[in-house]
Amino acid sequence: MTPVTARRRGLALLLAACAVALTACAGFPTSGPIQPGVDPDDFADESQNVAFLPNRPQPGATPAQIVEGFIEAGTGPGVGGDWARAKEFLAPELQETWQPEVGVTVDVFTERTYTEDEDGGVTFGLDAVATVDDRGEYERAEVPERTLPFSLAKQPDGEWRITAAPDGVVLDRERFPRVFQRFSVMYFDPTGEYLVPDVRWFPTTNAPARITAALVDQLPSEWLAASVTSAFPEDVTAVPAVPVEDGVAQVELSEQALGADQRQLNRMLTQLEASLAPAGVLDVVMSVGSTPIPAEAVVTHSTRVPGAPLVLTEAGFGFLTGGEVDPIPGLSEAVAAATPVSVQVAPNRDFAAARLQTGTVARLSAEGADFVEVDPRAGLIDPTIDPFDIVWSVPREQPAALRAYLPSGDAVDVADAWPDATAISAMSLSRDGTRIAATVTAGGRTALWVAGVVREDGIPVRLGAPVALAIVGGPALGVTWLDDQTIGVLATGEEASIVLEQVVGGPTTTTNAPAGMTSIAGGSGVSSLRLRAADGTLYGRRGTTWQPTATGVVVLATQQGAPQ
Repeated sequence: MTPVTARRRGLALLLAACAVALTACAGFPTSGPIQPGVDPDDFADESQNVAFLPNRPQPGATPAQIVEGFIEAGTGPGVGGDWARAKEFLAPELQETWQPEVGVTVDVFTERTYTEDEDGGVTFGLDAVATVDDRGEYERAEVPERTLPFSLAKQPDGEWRITAAPDGVVLDRERFPRVFQRFSVMYFDPTGEYLVPDVRWFPTTNAPARITAALVDQLPSEWLAASVTSAFPEDVTAVPAVPVEDGVAQVELSEQALGADQRQLNRMLTQLEASLAPAGVLDVVMSVGSTPIPAEAVVTHSTRVPGAPLVLTEAGFGFLTGGEVDPIPGLSEAVAAATPVSVQVAPNRDFAAARLQTGTVARLSAEGADFVEVDPRAGLIDPTIDPFDIVWSVPREQPAALRAYLPSGDAVDVADAWPDATAISAMSLSRDGTRIAATVTAGGRTALWVAGVVREDGIPVRLGAPVALAIVGGPALGVTWLDDQTIGVLATGEEASIVLEQVVGGPTTTTNAPAGMTSIAGGSGVSSLRLRAADGTLYGRRGTTWQPTATGVVVLATQQGAPQ
């Protein structure tokens, strides 16, 4: 067995053990499904101290009732942590082989059906929303309608028990955000300047141990792996127990960690602290055995942007504060002179990418020089830029023809862009430059996809395999990053505008906005999300409603960061 194989085998055992605890606080679904527009974060507090005790099998229960009770009881391992209550629904020979820890199916409670056949077998029908695997990775269900077969037989006492059952457990989508919490396993971008989140879903019980195992012992999610780096060497593993006392987590690593240099140790600590912070960890002490490893977290670049909207009005281009436009020195003059239809500003605010009224894509400089046309192709969508001052552009009807225009003026064709897509309507790079989101047409439907950006010496060479995040309920008008892990999408509905907020690696929240919205821009979080209407009215969200905040906005621009 190779070292990597041995490591992965050990990892699988660890993950299985973690997953056994994964559904520790699950239980009966108590009501109908979540309605569109509910944010899973609303349930974060509710999931902290909830315990459920499933019912035992009832005397004289039918096969369908036994399966129904098993599905409900299988959502919680019970006091002993061995799914003893769920196993009461199983025949003795199955109790030793059934594996509840292999994964979770998230479904719609009201769509569950239990159908008996003549031999006592039961088919469990469900509408799947998503799945969560033993790594904590959330994936949208492409095929909702599913069936799970169960075989049953009467036992010597005359009661029905299950003799064959699928592994894994089922949680309805209302219970899911009450049982699981979203965490981000943090990696570095290839430059080491940014931290990049890889979203996982774990229950809060023993969350630090699960997060540490995901970071140290696992690889990043497959779609993201080629776009990020980790300071942890492949041969370094973590002890499963991660005690936390007074906010300080003790992370014990294998002795191979002693071979890392100080820079690498500092980066390892940085990843741990950032990953564990949402679990209530204030500080991390790394050790080998009982010996602490001295390290200091490194400083990374923030991807937060100012909350004030960035707009072009008759008064000029800049940040709209208190009804006045606060210009960006040099760049505001260049933008106003170009009279663009879309603008995205670089983190240092020294240049912007714009689509002009002629349809071409240009680079605008704060140095005051005339704009430089970089992409003259026909039918271009709004461009996007990355931390390397590279402008990305693509024609609407040719999604595979994605190009990156370097500051030198050279153009690079980005390989493997949006395979199987027939059109692309909007795109935006994450502010760390590791991921690109786009609304594309594929199979006759408009969908939101995300892909990792693969670079060589900072230059993008290809996209990783895309992940379909959501189906967009109408023609898409714009895509924006709200934060490091959430994408906002504006689409046109039949009677209203549609706003999607999509966690990369999580569920979708959909809300309606006033009809006639034409563009969207994100800030740092949901509260700074802005929409522009066709008549130039700017809207901001206040609670669950959209309210006008300004008029006369010609262009609602987006920001790719802020000066460091």
